[in-house]
This record gives sequence, C-alpha cells and structure tokens, in this order.
Amino acid sequence: MTDVVATNQTILVVGGGISGMTAALEAAECGKDVILLEKNPSLGGRVSQLYKYFPKLCFPTCGMEINLRRIKARNNLRVMTLAEVTKVSGDKGNYSVDVKISPRYVNENCTACGACSDAVSAEFDNEHNYNLDKRKGAYLPFTMAFPQRYVIDPAMIGTDDAAKAKDACPVGAIDLDMAEENIQLNVGSVVWATGWKPYDAAKIQPYGYDRFDNVITSVELERMMDPQGPTGGKLIRPSDGKEAKDVAFIQCAGSRDRNHLRHCSRICCMASLKQSTYTREKFGDEGKSTIYYIDIRAIDRFEDFYQKVKSDSTVNFIKSKVASVVEDKDTGNPILKGVDTEGYKRYANPHDLVVLAVGMEPSVNFNDAPVDIVSNEFGFIEANPENGGLFGAGCASDALDVNRAVQSATASALRAIQVVNQVAEAED
Repeated sequence: MTDVVATNQTILVVGGGISGMTAALEAAECGKDVILLEKNPSLGGRVSQLYKYFPKLCFPTCGMEINLRRIKARNNLRVMTLAEVTKVSGDKGNYSVDVKISPRYVNENCTACGACSDAVSAEFDNEHNYNLDKRKGAYLPFTMAFPQRYVIDPAMIGTDDAAKAKDACPVGAIDLDMAEENIQLNVGSVVWATGWKPYDAAKIQPYGYDRFDNVITSVELERMMDPQGPTGGKLIRPSDGKEAKDVAFIQCAGSRDRNHLRHCSRICCMASLKQSTYTREKFGDEGKSTIYYIDIRAIDRFEDFYQKVKSDSTVNFIKSKVASVVEDKDTGNPILKGVDTEGYKRYANPHDLVVLAVGMEPSVNFNDAPVDIVSNEFGFIEANPENGGLFGAGCASDALDVNRAVQSATASALRAIQVVNQVAEAED
C-alpha cells in the first residue's frame, strides 16, 4: 500500500495542471502539508500541450520548469499521479477522501533512459498530441513530464511486448505485477483544480470537423506547431502534408451558442489572435490568416496585442458567424460560407486549412462527481458557502486564461489555508 500521512491539517489539491500546481505550491510555501493528486501519469495539464502563451508569445516550458523546481524543493508537498478521487465525505475541516491509484508498472528506479520504449513495437494513440499521432506502449508522456518516469500502457500487460520492456530495463524499474491501490486520506480542506476540456468539435455539424481532414481545432494546432508535436512543428494540412499558408480561424466554435456552450469561453479570441502569428512565423509575408468573428473580446492588457495583430498586413478580419464549411473535392480546400455583416456581402471563401476556436468546458461534470459541491448553470464550481472547505480553482471554477487561472488558484489556496488554520485554532 502507498504510505501517505494526512491529517485535518493537510490540504488536498485535486488536479495537477497549472492551477493545481499553483494552489499546491502556494499552500506548501506557506508551511502547510499538501497532497497533490493528478489522474494522468504526469503533472502539467493543458498548459503542457501549448506551443506559446499570449500575449507575450513565450513558451510554457519556462513556467513549467520553474514550478517543477519549486515542487521538488518542498518536503511538505506530496505528488501522487495516476490518482483519482472516488468518494468525499465529512465536513469542513475534517474530510475523508477515497483515492484510487492506477498502476504505472514502472517503479522509482526508472532513470528515463528509454530502453523499454526502444524494445517494444506496440503503438497507441498519443493523448498528449490529441491523438494526432502514435506513441509507444512504453512511453514518457512528454519531454518535461514529472515525475520523469516512463509508463507502461495497461493494454500491454500480459503481452510479449511487456516482457520485452521488462527485459530491456537496465535498472529493474519495470514491475508488471503492480496492482490498483485504494487509499483513504483525512484532510482539512480540498481544492478542486480539475481543469477544462475542449468542446467536442464533431458536435458542430455545419463545420465538418468529423468529415473534412483540413478542419482542425485550436488545441490541435498548438500541438502541430510544437517541434516535438505530431508534425515536428510544421504548419501543414492533414490531408496531403501541403504547407498551410492560407489559414482561416472560426471564432466561437461551440461557444455562445444555445445548441452547444451558452457561455463565452473567454480564451478563444486571444487564442486565434495568437495563432494568426504562427502563419507569419512560418511563412512570413507569404502567409495569410483570416479571422471570422462575432466580436473580439480582448480586454485589459490584451487590447494592445489585438491592435498589434490587427495592424499585420497578413491578417484579415471578417465580421461573420460562419454558416457552413464545405470541401472542394479537387483541391481539398475547405470553403467557408456565410455573410459578412459589415456590408452584408455573401462569401464562399476557400482556404488551405480551417482552425476552429473551440470552447472551454469543465473537465468534470460535478453533477456526477463523487463529491457534493455546488456548480453553476455552465458546470463550473461556484464560490458558495454550502461548499464548506471545498474550493474550485482555475478552470474548474470558470473559463479562464492561464494568468487568471493562476490568480484563481492562489485565492483558493488562501481560502483552504484559512480552513485548516481555523481547525488548528479550535484544537488548541
């Protein structure tokens, strides 16, 4: 059994993305005992899948590296991956949390040498790259994965490939007999930083995501641009590998729509503005970006970034809710159809590639979650007194960009600290 010591003075953080790491670190650096749970094999969340942040266009690896250094420096912060909460009971200041820990099949002897991966041939969809390519059955989730340990895909267990992986390991790190564990934690407060997921673009039938190869999502484009992504950093069309020099961005793909997500996902406008710079980055003046928008929501400091992109001669803005996307059978070009509301002109515009700025929804449906917590009409956790010592952080609490998610996580950590401080005072 996993040996974990936790008391009503312990703060539990559920979710190891940027918000979860921030909440856990802020609480731990204030001297509190913290346990950070992540259901995936590594910390990082959606931020680890980004190519660049807006508006500075810097790489997220910098922030990740800093946070991982801080985590490694904290003896009072325990990280548990492949861990999922199955039940929460109790009250503010005294919660009992049941946790299921799935086997990694790789122990702490692992040096991340990669010998196990080299030895196996089985391949599976690569979740980190939104299934745009394949990964080996023995794999490191991504370069900066923490913990820096390989994982054996459960589907490999009992196969010859699993035995090959074990035989190839020079330090005896492969343990094919690892089994699922169930533990119970006693904690004083819980921060839910379970993050967000992209809206399913296949549900937006008029845009043809599930029918046309050259219609992709904004999150998939982020992975394509990464040099370690599925295309090696090349901006190309999935259908034929041709360079995508003429890219269309469709805003509010699934957001602000009574048939899909009724809320504004906030990040979509800025994501498309950022991604329009990728076309120039790859092709210079030969690249062309067209942003089809209802309105541009670039508030506060983002207004300057919007104006900078707007002044770029390679970027064109068309005020329109695209009605449909069809495909030119001869060229494979997606053709966008609709009405430009500035002048009310009908258009049928061909492009090399279409990127859907998909909306943001909570990763967890809290109506079905193993915890009694109040969420709003959009599924995000509310700041409600009825939640007691349970707090939402980051995109579990609202649709937020990275900067605001970090701020939210810091605030939630402070609220959690207040709860355990009150418990300590009551016991003195």
